[in-house]
Amino acid sequence: PKMKEDNCLHAALICLGMLCYSHAVTTEKLNHARPSLHGHHEKGKEGQVLHRSKRGWVWNQFFVIEEYTGPDPVLVGRLHSDIDSGDGNIKYILSGEGAGIIFVIDDKSGNIHATKTLDREERAQYTLTAQAVDRNTNRPLEPPSEFIVKVQDINDNPPEFLHENYHANVPERSNVGTSVIQVTASDADDPTYGNSAKLVYSILEGQPYFSVEAQTGIIRTALPNMDREAKEEYHVVIQAKDMGGHMGGLSGTTKVTITLTDVNDNPPKFPQSVYQMSVSEAAVPGEEVGRVKAKDLDIGENGLVAYSIIDGDGMDMFEITTDYETQEGVVKLKKLLDFETKKSYSLKVEAANVHIDPKFISNGPFKDTVTVKISVEDADEPPVFLKPSYIFEVQENAASGTVVGKVHAKDPDAANSAIRYSIDRHTDLERYFIINAEDGNIKTIKALDREEIAWHNISVFAVEVHKQHQEAKVPVAIKVVDVNDNAPKFAAAYEAFVCENARSNQQFTTISADDKDDSANGPRFIFSLPPEIIHNPNFTLRDNRDNTASVLVRREGFSRQKQDLYLLPIVISDGGLPPMSSTNTLTIRVCGCDSNGSLLSCNAEAYILNAGLSTGALIAILACIVILLVIVVLFVTLKRQKKEPLIVFEEEDVRENIITYDDEGGGEEDTEAFDIATLQNPDGINGFIPRKDIKPEYQYMPRPGLRPAPNSVDVDDFINTRIQEADNDPTAPPYDSIQIYGYEGRGSVAGSLSSLESATTDSDLDYDYLQNWGPRFKKLADLYGSKDTFDDDS
Repeated sequence: PKMKEDNCLHAALICLGMLCYSHAVTTEKLNHARPSLHGHHEKGKEGQVLHRSKRGWVWNQFFVIEEYTGPDPVLVGRLHSDIDSGDGNIKYILSGEGAGIIFVIDDKSGNIHATKTLDREERAQYTLTAQAVDRNTNRPLEPPSEFIVKVQDINDNPPEFLHENYHANVPERSNVGTSVIQVTASDADDPTYGNSAKLVYSILEGQPYFSVEAQTGIIRTALPNMDREAKEEYHVVIQAKDMGGHMGGLSGTTKVTITLTDVNDNPPKFPQSVYQMSVSEAAVPGEEVGRVKAKDLDIGENGLVAYSIIDGDGMDMFEITTDYETQEGVVKLKKLLDFETKKSYSLKVEAANVHIDPKFISNGPFKDTVTVKISVEDADEPPVFLKPSYIFEVQENAASGTVVGKVHAKDPDAANSAIRYSIDRHTDLERYFIINAEDGNIKTIKALDREEIAWHNISVFAVEVHKQHQEAKVPVAIKVVDVNDNAPKFAAAYEAFVCENARSNQQFTTISADDKDDSANGPRFIFSLPPEIIHNPNFTLRDNRDNTASVLVRREGFSRQKQDLYLLPIVISDGGLPPMSSTNTLTIRVCGCDSNGSLLSCNAEAYILNAGLSTGALIAILACIVILLVIVVLFVTLKRQKKEPLIVFEEEDVRENIITYDDEGGGEEDTEAFDIATLQNPDGINGFIPRKDIKPEYQYMPRPGLRPAPNSVDVDDFINTRIQEADNDPTAPPYDSIQIYGYEGRGSVAGSLSSLESATTDSDLDYDYLQNWGPRFKKLADLYGSKDTFDDDS
């Protein structure tokens, strides 16, 4: 059926084109007389000569239907000049857009045909130029003229939406007719010709919830009170149809996803009426007890819930906070609990929306309440002291065993276990105190000295008898009360000076005292002279009654030659009960002063001059001693500068330069860390062992004939003789520090390491380089040089 409709449409369009063509080829008659070839002149209103060009085309606009698919080329129109007499001498030429490719012209008849199918949506019109020329000479007979070929539109393009899918939101429970979104489609056909581009919108899917305006494409709500909590997302299909929506029009569709946004139309609701919780009495404040949660079907800020405690006997003991991530109410402990005092609490908790929409306030109160019952669980608590700390006093020097004070703790649990007390020895390292484990009485072990330690800060433990892990600790401060057991003394080591020319009753020094006791046992010091010297002829004492005393001169005329030093005893008493006193000695020196009383010298030079040598004599003696020391130092220095020659230059027997060292080591005393048995020759266990561990009772006499002649210079013979004597000497004791290891193991690849065996072999060392060492090494070069060199030198 659709193909039949298209064929009918094409036939109608062809008829329409032919009508246009017949209208185009109609000859246009000019309203004025036919001009000559060169034109003619007309006078204007003002006598101006006007020139009018000749018009020779029979002219009109041409039309051609798009998408024509007939078997023959489409006749677009015919060009004809009024000078064409039909004898074939005129040739028509076509140029311009598409000439020769899309449009072709019959050069004799002037008929124009379209050789290709045209698409108006690709190009709506073409501009062409036509000209008539002489067929023989190609001379233009007419000026060229432009004309337009328009492509006639047909409905060959369906509507298309701007987007394939649309997404839109609309609040839930919106009123009917609330605008959701506008969808727009476009049609490529000509909107000015027919109804090919006239679109009508309709909804294919989404009823009865939404509707669409036919002309504008605006989608609106069609159902009241749509609930997001019931259904949140809707899928709507919108159709756009051209031809005004009539039959035969083309259509296009798009999908629209519409989401209902949330509004606060649901109050929070607890899923149960009572919550049961429990907490240990050992819990600390801030610890979480439990959680409650009121469900709200709304989301986002519409679903936010805040929790609060509005009533109950546990309002002071508990608090509730809101966990906004989980939307839960967190019940926390606010104060310490005591199972023995109260075992359960009740709370009334309210959950309310944070944000409320006034439009839906009529839906009821947006809050809910629930009862929370909290039971306190008994915990095994440590003992509790009746006081957080204790302060006791005890007098110093109190006898051992004196009671200082008593601490007391109890078990807060219902079992009321017995308590045992002890002192933390880390706080009483000197062990001044002891505590009774049963009743908590603290006593002294040894005497206390306030002047040494005025306060003792100890710690006392209380432990349950049957539960040793449960303990408590309390600080105990013990003040040592002062007893007047220290006499006052001089505040410093005073040494006074008095002038020889001092006047009578002249004050020359002031003294003060110090007492280690507390100020309560010596608020004022009393200064006096001992009774036996109360009438001292030289000095007197005056108590200033401000814990100081002044020493005065009683007579005039002191002399250093007679006495340059005086010792004045002074008695100092404190104000304690009973008072304590001490006698302190003040040293007074007699000094020489000028007329103004300024100190000049306190040296006792007169006594030294009378008793011994003068100062000049002492200086002379010291100078002599220094000179003697310098002479000794010079002598020692010269002795150290003497050096012994390294080589003996005199010609002498070489044997006199050989020094034998009998002591070559500590013997077996030096090898106590080694197993000496591993170095003994197992082959000589049953044979003769020449070495002894004790001193022999007889002396070994060297065999005659073994010692070389005194004048012999054969060093090899000399050494071999000494080696043979040592090997065969049965009296060679170990105490001469010669340690010889005759056996060094069997099967050694290296053989013996003994240096003594090297004497039996000829040395292959070359000592010729000694000749180049100078005269000091000449003797060694003679002894150890090559044989030829030795013969040459001799």
